[in-house]
Amino acid sequence: MSDLRQQALDYHANPKPGKIAIQLTTSAETADDLSLAYSPGVAEPVREIAANPDDAYKYTAKGNLVAVITNGTAILGLGNLGPLASKPVMEGKALLFKRFADIDSIDIEVKHRTTEEFIDTVANIADTFGGINLEDIKAPECFEIEKALIARCKIPVFHDDQHGTAIVTAAGMINALDIQGKDIAEAVIVCMGAGAAAIACMELLISCGAQREKIYMLDRKGVIHTRRDDINEYKQRFANNTDKRTLQDAINGADVFVGVSGPNVLSAEDVKLMADNPIIFACSNPDPEIKPELAHGARQDLIMATGRSDYPNQVNNVLCFPFIFRGALDARASVINEAMKVAAVHAIREIAKEEVPQSVLAASGTTSLVFGKEYIIPKPMDPRLLPRVARAVALAAVETGVSRIELPENYML
Repeated sequence: MSDLRQQALDYHANPKPGKIAIQLTTSAETADDLSLAYSPGVAEPVREIAANPDDAYKYTAKGNLVAVITNGTAILGLGNLGPLASKPVMEGKALLFKRFADIDSIDIEVKHRTTEEFIDTVANIADTFGGINLEDIKAPECFEIEKALIARCKIPVFHDDQHGTAIVTAAGMINALDIQGKDIAEAVIVCMGAGAAAIACMELLISCGAQREKIYMLDRKGVIHTRRDDINEYKQRFANNTDKRTLQDAINGADVFVGVSGPNVLSAEDVKLMADNPIIFACSNPDPEIKPELAHGARQDLIMATGRSDYPNQVNNVLCFPFIFRGALDARASVINEAMKVAAVHAIREIAKEEVPQSVLAASGTTSLVFGKEYIIPKPMDPRLLPRVARAVALAAVETGVSRIELPENYML
């Protein structure tokens, strides 16, 4: 761990501090170049945009620019360490946007006193960008923030901690259910955790066919049920009319366990209580809700996924968010709606069923990946993700009427 710590610090410090930079996209070598880039030539696109705001997409970088915005209140497993401490994570998100979808992005860390102040700050700068990726904002404020910004902004606003996690979880879950011979509409699902990611995961699974009454969500006080008077409006959606109170009550006979909570909350004895051919997504990072070795030791008929890259079936948001934004930006979508998220789910999951390119095997350090219990979702380096997910999302934007331009018929083909 000490070696990793030093490697990580060196990586971020050298050869230049940070992970992103700005580069020029046009010539700036001569006096003529500069007269076009700035005064007096720049006045011409200014006039065009003043007359038609949509021309900002024609004459500026707006259409390929995403803001990665946070207040640092829920920094990937580290908690509320403040806006400035979150900057390496936000730069990392910008790196992933560029690496996987050639999207330019800039990180913005916002210091604020109230939720309304944060919303106002972001809404007031939104027109600069083609899209906004919210990141590392704690629940339940993140729900209010995203909802308000979607209403106020004319560009896609997407909280990746919620919806990115949900999309990859749903893609892997549907494939796992298929392999295990289970119907999502009949599956009994236990969700350990009731924060932003948990609620988004369950809502998207419902959009994909799961039944709300068959979902048992737990927070630190146990099962969320209709007789509790200490739950917020977001948890209230999952208040089940049940006598189940503990994890052991809920897990008994369950088909699926989804963990977005904390390490080591699920025991081998709990796993033994699950139905035949169970599915466990233990997504807490870096330490999952149950170690895969322990879970597989308890059940031979199990499919398991984690958030870690050193085990099979990694639930990794990079499988979706760059490509969802690519499709949304290219369709000039006003929002990223539920249909676009579901389209991404199915595009991702279908890739896992196909033959894996040799380049992906090499990048993954393996000789074989075949759709089955240890390969239910694609690897992040799979080059098919960009065209397939972006096209599915863009077409869904067109079909649901939130696209503001026509797509070429051969887009991403």
